[in-house]
Amino acid sequence: MDKKTATLISALRAKAADLGFDGLQIAAPDSIPHARKRLEQFLDAGYHGSMTWMADTADRRGEPTALWPEVRSVIMLAMNYGPANTADQHPMANLQKPDHGNISVYARHRDYHDVIKGKLKELASFLVSRAKTHDTTDVKVFVDTAPVMEKPLAEAAGLGWQGKHTNLVSRQLGSWFFLGAIFTTLELPASEAEPDHCGSCRACLDCCPTGAFPAPYQLDARRCISYLTIEHHGPIPLEFRPHMGNRIYGCDDCLAACPWNKFAAQAREAKLRAREDLVSPRLADLLELDDAAFRRLFSGSPIKRIGRSRFLRNVLVAAGNSGQTELVPAVQRFLSEPDPVLRGTAVWALRALLSSSAFERLRSQESWCEIDPSVQVEWTHASDV
Repeated sequence: MDKKTATLISALRAKAADLGFDGLQIAAPDSIPHARKRLEQFLDAGYHGSMTWMADTADRRGEPTALWPEVRSVIMLAMNYGPANTADQHPMANLQKPDHGNISVYARHRDYHDVIKGKLKELASFLVSRAKTHDTTDVKVFVDTAPVMEKPLAEAAGLGWQGKHTNLVSRQLGSWFFLGAIFTTLELPASEAEPDHCGSCRACLDCCPTGAFPAPYQLDARRCISYLTIEHHGPIPLEFRPHMGNRIYGCDDCLAACPWNKFAAQAREAKLRAREDLVSPRLADLLELDDAAFRRLFSGSPIKRIGRSRFLRNVLVAAGNSGQTELVPAVQRFLSEPDPVLRGTAVWALRALLSSSAFERLRSQESWCEIDPSVQVEWTHASDV
């Protein structure tokens, strides 16, 4: 590496650190030749579930040059979002509070897309201003919204390695960090890839509540609670509901189980630190949210993206799993919701909360089980419990 390039990269790393990034490494565009085949196997197995956009963009996703032929280097950035090292913020702590909801650590404050994209744009502008080449240096920035395989690229760049749970793991940051990418026409020397340090450990695989890992390094999204609570539309499949516990948005179990998190630290970026009201929200309060209240509570949050109906579908499952009979009146009000998915999930939750005789008495007093076919299906399954 010549002195001019070394000075540029050093300045880029310093600027990235000033912006709040916790790691910067560089990958060549052709550094992930295995990614396309792995993606094809994932799609062929149907592991992507209803995320049809993954198949629709598979050709561009397979390699960076298919997305942007002019790219010569991919600058990969990491930003830590680790929780505070306190008992109440430990990712598994809320799972022991059945009357409260558990929100994935990454979604307890601002939407990371908004936080990171602005910083990436600033860093990209800095790169262009410092490159000082005779030819124009072009850049493009990406934060999980374009067909870019960030995790294989980050592994190739040396930010970490894809663990057996398929997420990236770092010896410095553990599991709690976001990825961003800057594609550039500037040719920069690639960093050294990070080898796999998982060894014989199976902690992430064995802790999954729904058995979402068919094998190490393979994920069946259709069984993943993060997919079910965020990406999946319609009713949650019955077989997974009891295993969801009080997880109402995402799931951190496989990340939290990783022993490399002993090196993790709390997020430096204030907008990625947990809001107090989202660390352990009461199910009773969440069940009262109308559309306006939902939008106010989750303004600027990634949770707002899935909308009130999908979110409260998750909350109703958590209510059914809670064993808290005092939630019955709040759940019962959902029997008159316009959304049939909410009505049907409320039926399931009521059957889980009530004794058979109490549930039968409620049914005899209401006509809700005849409202539409989806609710009748829920009633049929509830009767078999």
